Order: sequence, then C-alpha cells, then structure tokens
Amino acid sequence: MKKSVSVAMSSVLALSMLAACSGGNKHQGGGNPAGTPGAAGETEPKVSTAPVQKEQTFTMLTESHPNWPYDKNALVWKIIKEKTGVSLNMQTPSGKLDDTINLNVASGNMPDITFMLSLNQANKYGQQGALANILEYTELMPNFQKWMEQYPDVVKSTLAADGNLYVFPNEGIGETNRMIWLYREDIFTKHNLQPPTTYDELYEVLKKLKEEYPDSYPFTFRTGNNLEILRNLSPAFLTNEGYYVDEATKEIKYGPVEDSYKTMIGYLNKFYKDGLMPKDWLTVDTKQWQDMISTNQSFITIDYISRIDFFNIAMRKENPEFNMQFMAPPAGPDGKALNAYTHTNYSGMTVSSNSKHIPEIMQYMDWFYSEEGKDILSWGIEGETYEVENGKRKIKSDFIDLTDLRKRTNLSTNGAYIWIDYDAHLAMSSEDLQQAYEEARKYDDVLRPLPSFSEQEQELISTKGEAVQKNRNETISKFILGERSLDEWDRYVEGAYKLGLEEVLATYRIAFERAANTKLN
Repeated sequence: MKKSVSVAMSSVLALSMLAACSGGNKHQGGGNPAGTPGAAGETEPKVSTAPVQKEQTFTMLTESHPNWPYDKNALVWKIIKEKTGVSLNMQTPSGKLDDTINLNVASGNMPDITFMLSLNQANKYGQQGALANILEYTELMPNFQKWMEQYPDVVKSTLAADGNLYVFPNEGIGETNRMIWLYREDIFTKHNLQPPTTYDELYEVLKKLKEEYPDSYPFTFRTGNNLEILRNLSPAFLTNEGYYVDEATKEIKYGPVEDSYKTMIGYLNKFYKDGLMPKDWLTVDTKQWQDMISTNQSFITIDYISRIDFFNIAMRKENPEFNMQFMAPPAGPDGKALNAYTHTNYSGMTVSSNSKHIPEIMQYMDWFYSEEGKDILSWGIEGETYEVENGKRKIKSDFIDLTDLRKRTNLSTNGAYIWIDYDAHLAMSSEDLQQAYEEARKYDDVLRPLPSFSEQEQELISTKGEAVQKNRNETISKFILGERSLDEWDRYVEGAYKLGLEEVLATYRIAFERAANTKLN
C-alpha cells in the first residue's frame, strides 16, 4: 500500500512534463549495458521546456572524492538548480563517509539525503527504520515508474530482504567497473602469436612468451588478494567464485566445491608451477602490476577496460609500437568464452525517514530518471562541455580527460548522477577503447547479483558463511601454490560441508527465492 501524500498538483504536473519520450541508447538491465561506442554522441539531446518546482533546499551528505572533489560552484549543481528548483546544503565528511553515516544514524540526526557507498549499509539502516522506502512514493515518480519497467533486474538487485527499496538504483556509471582480458598486440605480432581461444591455447602461448622473455611472467594481475581474480576466470568454466543461481537448473550452488572450479584451479597451478605467473601473485599491488606491464615483464592481464588508454597513451610516448588491446576471454574445457559481469554500481542516494520533505525529495529524484536528466547530467551543456560536429557530439577539447571533466564540472560525481549515458564518457576515449567496449559486450556473462539478508540470516552468513569463505581462501591458495595436492580436493569439499556449507546454502536459497518472487508493483 502506497502512502497517501498531499502535494501541490502543479509540482506533480511540472515534474511529469520533464520526462521526455523514451528513446536514444537504452541500457538493458541484467546483461546488455548501454550505448554503442561507435555511435557515441550521435543522439540529439531531448530538452524539456517544462516549468520546474518551486525553489527548495535539502540537506545532503556525500563523499568528496579526491580526484573530483565537491565544488559548490561547479556546473552540475547549477544545472540541477535550474532544472528542479532545488539547492543542496551539502555536507562532506572530514574522515570516512561510512563513519559519519554511522554517527548520524546513531544520533538520529541525518540530513535529508545521504549518499551511501554500500548497498549493505543502506539496506541495514533501511530495515532498522532510518531510511524511507522509495517504493511507497512511486505514485509521485512517473519517470521512475517507467525506468523500473525498463530495468526490473537492476531494481530487484537493489531491494532489501524486507522487499523495500532504500537506495535509488542507478544505471550506466557501472560501466566504469567493466573488466576484461588485455594483451600486448605488438608483442604477439612480433612473435607471430595468435590470441588464445581456450585455456589450453593460453597455456601454450604463455610458454612461448616465457621462452622469448625468460625473466618475464607472461600472465599477471593485481587481484590475487582474497582470490578476487577467480571472479574474472570462473564464468569461462561455467562456475562462480561464490554462491550463485545456475541458469540452466535454477539451483543455488557454491562454485568453489564444483568439479569445474577444480579444473580452473588446476590451470592456475600449472601456470604457477611453470613460472608463467608471478611467484608473489597473491600480493602483487597496483604499482608492481603496472611496472610489469610497462617493462615487458608481462603481456596478458585482466583489469578494467579503461586500462587500454591508460597504458597506450603513457607508453607510446617512448615506444610508439606499444599496443595494449582487448582480448576475447579464453574458454575453459566444456565452458564458454565469458567475462564476469562486473560493470555494476550499488552506491547511491537515500532519504532519511525523519526528513520533513520526503514527498518533495522523491519528486526531485524523479527528474534524475527522466530522459532530460539522463542527457544533461551525462553530457552537460552544449557550448560549455560539449560541441556538435557533423551531427555528432563530443566533449570539448578544453577538458584533458574524463577526470578533468568530472573535477571541473562535478558531472558524474557522487550525488550528481543516477542514469548515465555512458557514450558521453566514451566520447573522450580513443578509438581503440571504443572498439574494445563494442567487442567486450559480446562476452558478457549474465548479471549475478547477491540477495539481501535479514538480520537473522546475516548472523549465519557472518559466522558459518565466513568460516566457509576463510577455508576456501586458504585452501584454494595452497592448491594453486602447490602446497597442497589437488588429489585432496574431495577432502577440501568435505571440510567445507563440515563447516556449515549446507546451512549457508539453505540461507542463500531462501534469500534468492525471496528476491525472485518480489513484485515491484
């Protein structure tokens, strides 16, 4: 049952008129991210001339990112004021955002709007009564209603265990988290090597690279800590690094005890034993990883797709031949060529349940879900942030790169986005990176969001679930390092069940089923 809320009819009509017709690039929630890189900027902006709400001021807490700090005079806040009539009395924490949020909740003194970096934190405080349930106000949010119909999987993945929605879901900005396989195309060309399509081919290519560069570790990554790398590798073996829904059988499974997972670990053990990946792969940090890539000590890696421009722009100054490119993921035995669906973002804005302006804030937030809001908060204003040439938009050359754009305008910064047209970001990228995005989307695994838990369920996850995870991290690491033989796999699996895996699976089963059966209307 939705709350009966008294609001000025003129305000509702004004916000309803802000929603342009649905069109342009559509981000398909759950598998097909937005935009076609090759067509970046071709869609003409849809600008509404509708009147805005009466002028209002809300309080808001958000993080001031060191790379693009909050600037009250930045362009984006002027745009938001002009389009919605809303001014924000912004608060930024002197320390960690999470610590400030915890203190605010404990004291009962929360601002109207709080930007939260963690979905778990939002759902925890929402279920404790500190946050408003957004679904109770959808009658005031025509744009959001349409958006939910377009992205139901994104909305469902954001719901709390009680079926309520405490954080405004977003789409588009998650593309910054897309991770892919990358390889040195120039080195492959020099030695007449072809990108591998299977893990057996990958092993052979790595061995040949090792022969050519004896002091190298041809395959490296910076996500060995807590075995995060396995998130990227597991889809190709049709398994998962944790708990997941088997798309074929709809069963709830735990990947790290499956035979296909064992097969994946067997390859990594072979890579490690033959010196094809660093001896200290568990602790390789970002600087070490960058040094290996830039000094011909490594030639294949897995990282954010934006690393194509990161490396090529810097390295070509000294070596014009340097060429880091997208590589299709190799398929495991009986598996598929798939990359993990990493391009998600679950941070977002929340509304205090004690705010005196909840209906007005919901109307304000509704504008962010309009086509106009999406467009102008992605591209900015023609003549100031972008220009049109031959019918195609591009960010003005005044801005060095995306970081510079975000810093100087606060576009796409915390509290200033929800629905992003990622083509605006790609418009500042190289042709190599734009093509990489186009290719990468062909190899997406399905979106695999984890369910939310009740407090009672969370207790079991935090005890027995944590024990299972700790055992997995320690034992799998030993298997890869050769400190424990894979012949002992069955004993490892048996140990996981003794630690309570069956109970943890049962808890996940309940949570997954609850999420699947939740109706948004």
